[in-house]
Amino acid sequence: MKKYKFLTTNIFKSLMLMLTIAGLSGCEDVIDLQTEAGPTQLVVDGWITNQPGTQTITLTWSSAYFDKDPIKPVLGAKVTVTDNLGKVYEFKDSTGTGKYTWGKLISDTLGHVGGKYTLKIEHEQEVYTAKNEIKRVPKVDSLVYTNETLPFTPEDGQKTGYIAEFYARDFVGTGDTYWIKEVLNGKTNVDKAEKISIAYDAAFGAGAPSDGLIFIQPLRTSITYDSLYQAGSHVGVELHSITNEAFYFLQQIVEQSANGGLFATPIANIKSNVVNADPNGRKALGYFGASAVSRMETVIDPKKARPED
Repeated sequence: MKKYKFLTTNIFKSLMLMLTIAGLSGCEDVIDLQTEAGPTQLVVDGWITNQPGTQTITLTWSSAYFDKDPIKPVLGAKVTVTDNLGKVYEFKDSTGTGKYTWGKLISDTLGHVGGKYTLKIEHEQEVYTAKNEIKRVPKVDSLVYTNETLPFTPEDGQKTGYIAEFYARDFVGTGDTYWIKEVLNGKTNVDKAEKISIAYDAAFGAGAPSDGLIFIQPLRTSITYDSLYQAGSHVGVELHSITNEAFYFLQQIVEQSANGGLFATPIANIKSNVVNADPNGRKALGYFGASAVSRMETVIDPKKARPED
């Protein structure tokens, strides 16, 4: 079965746009929507891993939905991560950009499989905490790519190219959850919510009979999203272990990103795992996560590509 995820997604969006325009073509009244700005909240974007090198926790302030001003960083905070053995890792914002980092050497390692970690943020007399742990992650067994010809030339990308696909097997024992990331030119490429690919055991969600199996085909090829790869492309995959809580957090992000069209529901902030020590204090947004990582990369070589179906 051929896979045109990136293609069908664009077609669906185009059709929905045309339907929306057609349905609104008779409307002439301009509505000036007045909304109240809610309280400013701390936004946490931090994922620690078992990989060596610098770990980063980014802190920013929330802003109103229609606010077009640049996002403001949270400066002057005290940020630490403490593991279950009592070791404390201090994160510092050395650049004054709200990016708090730990680890300067390529050999510096913070996270370990089985480790439990507590984030603590102290700022403006408020204290926030979040907890997470690093779960096991399976090894990526192989990375292959297949010749592909699309039925027509897309606006972005080529009509012919290659679909990359990874192979890995879920651990035996239900409840393992993962975040699958495309690697492009040596860096993970998750620049928009629609690219978030998550797995529960070896399928999309709980309840599927996929425990201990090889990841299903749509997940394996989810690292090919926007367009076909070309000869010489440096591509790969990172498989991140995540907790069930993180899985459902990411799932809500994906659902909200697709929440559009005539039947869209009101958007809402996704519940954070960052908690204010003062129940009456300002609530936080975002997420503090932890992952073990399995990674594999390759360079597209036409001579090694699988033939087109």
